[in-house]
Amino acid sequence: MKAVPNCMFHSRNLSCKSPFGAVPAGQAVVFSAYPRRERGTEHVTLWVEEDGGQAVPYQMRWHGIFGARDRYSTTFTPDHPGLYWYYFTIDTADGPRFCVRGYGGRSELNDVLGDKFQLTVYDGAYQSPAWFGEGITYNIFPDRFCRDKAPVQPEGEGVAPRVFHENWDDTPVYQPDENGEILNNDFFGGTLRGVIGKLDYLESLRVRTIYFNPIFQAYSNHRYDTGDYRRVDPLLGNEEDFQELCKKAAKRGMRVILDGVFNHTGFDSRYFNGRGRYDSVGAHQSKDSPYYGWYDFQEWPDKYGSWWGIYTLPQVRETNPNYLDFIIENEDSVIRRWLRLGASGWRLDVADELPDSFIQRLNAAAKKEKPDALIVGEVWEDASNKVAYSERRKYFQGGELDSVMNYPLRDAILAFLGGGTAEHFAETMECIRENYPRDVFYNLMNIVGTHDTARALTVLGVSADEWKLPREARANHRLSDERLESARRRLRLAAVIQFTMPGSPTIYYGDEAGMQGFDDPFNRRGYPWGAEDRDMLRFYRRLCVLRDESETLRKGELRFLKSGGGMLRYERTSAHARIVILVNRSHQESRTHLDALYAVDMIDDRNEFSETDSHGLRVSVPPETALILRCGGTL
Repeated sequence: MKAVPNCMFHSRNLSCKSPFGAVPAGQAVVFSAYPRRERGTEHVTLWVEEDGGQAVPYQMRWHGIFGARDRYSTTFTPDHPGLYWYYFTIDTADGPRFCVRGYGGRSELNDVLGDKFQLTVYDGAYQSPAWFGEGITYNIFPDRFCRDKAPVQPEGEGVAPRVFHENWDDTPVYQPDENGEILNNDFFGGTLRGVIGKLDYLESLRVRTIYFNPIFQAYSNHRYDTGDYRRVDPLLGNEEDFQELCKKAAKRGMRVILDGVFNHTGFDSRYFNGRGRYDSVGAHQSKDSPYYGWYDFQEWPDKYGSWWGIYTLPQVRETNPNYLDFIIENEDSVIRRWLRLGASGWRLDVADELPDSFIQRLNAAAKKEKPDALIVGEVWEDASNKVAYSERRKYFQGGELDSVMNYPLRDAILAFLGGGTAEHFAETMECIRENYPRDVFYNLMNIVGTHDTARALTVLGVSADEWKLPREARANHRLSDERLESARRRLRLAAVIQFTMPGSPTIYYGDEAGMQGFDDPFNRRGYPWGAEDRDMLRFYRRLCVLRDESETLRKGELRFLKSGGGMLRYERTSAHARIVILVNRSHQESRTHLDALYAVDMIDDRNEFSETDSHGLRVSVPPETALILRCGGTL
């Protein structure tokens, strides 16, 4: 956007701020404001403050007349990375006013200081590994994806008795035991060798990254209560199986990233050893334990800090020197060891609860082991300005996170398909695009479902009242035929958006097969091998091929076109092609016009559109349908 705006300032308009969005330190940023001449402007001042600091004024000089507006400009050059805020003051014949941030990056004139504009400044010398964002990711919950044999009770140090499901199609245990606890110790027996046996399947989806939820030994089936960071859970396999998986995946052009849970360990672990199953002397057993300093005991041994008050997840002191050495700094640290064994990166669980310094040191150690190692953070909001526990987080200044889970995209997709407006969707994505460094925006983990959320098909199909169902009713809930068909149409729309936005489209195992389920544990059933929704799987495969083969979708620029209500329009452009995406989530046909002279491809072959003419392309988009149009050139 380069034309002079119809407001005093627009943060996304290159006539007002150049360059767009986040900038590297040392980059001169030109700010221009356009007050109306009728205001009798005397002075315009840009005020810039580093987060937590004092605002510094920059006098803006008059640079001419643009229609009914004057142009005032100045240059600000940030000399170091950080989060900056800015606004303007304007002195007129009627007195001073504040020019602050309104909706959509547009300015508002107020008598008092309101919301400020954001400027993210990062270290331009730091490079995030681009391989992740350019490829498709498949998220595997290890116990539930595939098993190569019937599960048996494993042997060895620290292994707790487990409950096994012989029937892969069972409902996971969700009822509390006689003590009122939900133990999460029922297992279906998914294995690493089972994943190896399904590499052909993943290849058919053009997967480039396999993201595993935790694979290390633990008491629970979700394994977020780590028992031993240096050992694959014996039910999953062993270290040799992991190495074989990484090698065979690499031969197919796939990488593996692991889930690192470093804010807490398990109560039943080598380090805390609350149940005495390990041969080690744990912190719960003795103050002389080598791990005692890892934990925050208020009253040893039974009063200690734990994640969200859950006693089975005792929190660690991440800055404890021994803990830092073990996880990060040692030559054979947890981070470096598993990268050396074949992993290509880490996803950091609850990144908001890890100190900035811990994340920086972890990233540095990973890059030392593998220069292109990836570090992804679990952050549910806009990570560029996130405040956690009253502290502003520093994720994107350079050397912290390479990517985050794109929950804002997920929320915006589901809100739009649930009746929200296309304008709101576009605004959510434009905020992220403006606030994130470009390399991060194109490296995001673009999710629609995860192990922490209800299945996308269920979210898109259930009524408001069904969310209130008791747990017993939710356990085996299935959508009615009518609701299922509606949800399937919406999921296809969700997938089109997910696969055509910058970043890595990330499939939560089984979404492509039509799996249903409310929240944990009903979103973690076994993959339905042999009972997949074949039409849905066929659609996903086609979408995966399109995304994998299109350089424009992998790397191209993003621009939202004029959208309204239930009709979302945006385009991806490159030097070779222009791809236009039209998503009609309404129940009525929508007609639109594109300023294109050629259109040769369309993803949904059930629908038709009119031929081009000298004025462009006239398109009719049927209800609940998405079209992907290639307008000239190649993909």
